[in-house]
Amino acid sequence: MKILAIANQKGGVGKTTTAVNLAASLAHLGKRVLLVDLDPQANATMGAGIDKTKLRHSVYSLLIGESQMSQAVLNSESGGFDVLPASRDLAGAEVELVDADARETRLKVALAQVAGQYDFVILDCPPALNLLTLNGLVAADAVMIPMQCEYYALEGLSDLVNTLKRIKQNLNRKIEIEGLLRTMFDPRSTLAQQVSDQLVKHFTSKLYHTVIPRNVRLAEAPSYGRPILAYDKSSKGAQAYLALAEELLARHGEQQAMPVM
Repeated sequence: MKILAIANQKGGVGKTTTAVNLAASLAHLGKRVLLVDLDPQANATMGAGIDKTKLRHSVYSLLIGESQMSQAVLNSESGGFDVLPASRDLAGAEVELVDADARETRLKVALAQVAGQYDFVILDCPPALNLLTLNGLVAADAVMIPMQCEYYALEGLSDLVNTLKRIKQNLNRKIEIEGLLRTMFDPRSTLAQQVSDQLVKHFTSKLYHTVIPRNVRLAEAPSYGRPILAYDKSSKGAQAYLALAEELLARHGEQQAMPVM
């Protein structure tokens, strides 16, 4: 079971879009996938077609010890993967966990309950280095970093890399950077091309070949509670995330299953 955190301390870079659509693309390629929503905004939960206002159990109740994984996990019919959903209650988890024992490892312990049930666990982390993100990074085997090719991107990336080094030294020795993903890319922008060239120069081995374009259909899909493959599988956004899933599997030397049509 590969646990992959989607993280960046900068907001608005496509973390949730990547988490939902990578989960759906891996499921489309025949993999067993669990998407974990660690953001109190619960956008990944809604993007997977699950109503956050009607949850009896969630990642919040799991982290504070009021429910088990088997009670909290739901299925995304539109995405073909399982979801550990979030709700607004999750915003209170940090306060409630401040004095709790093993507060940084709550998610890691919970995910051990489903070891062997999934091929991939995708963690959608909030855009801040808080206790929720920390739980994700302590549980994860690796981190995928979505980033826009803009002026402040490289500075934010440096901060995140330093944070990951500290976590590796103190809390999770196995964590690695899985790769950097260029998102919302507009090839007509000179600045985007320049930043992309810098990333290619400095992070060649860690940079995904796949580039996620700025795409209207990708932006529309969450409002329908559907991953892009279920909303418009012929769109450039859908094809890009499918290519990303294929590249991820190739990096791990995995044979792809036949797509589920």
